[in-house]
Amino acid sequence: MRNKTHNLLLCLFSLLFMVYPPVASAYIGPGLGAGAVTVVLGIVSGLLMLVVGVVWYPLKKLIRRLKGTSEDKREE
Repeated sequence: MRNKTHNLLLCLFSLLFMVYPPVASAYIGPGLGAGAVTVVLGIVSGLLMLVVGVVWYPLKKLIRRLKGTSEDKREE
């Protein structure tokens, strides 16, 4: 019985420390903040380019092929 109570208290205190973290006295300067924003924007734009390259261009080619329009006719 004592072991179960001990485990329950340990779990409750662990949960409490995960939910209510101590205050971090940290400073993020303007350079690090701008760098973090740039990284996030780079990742988002890279994912968008991936979707365009993998999904949109093959789909666009398939639609053109189904319509019967070739790229050579469009250029002339």
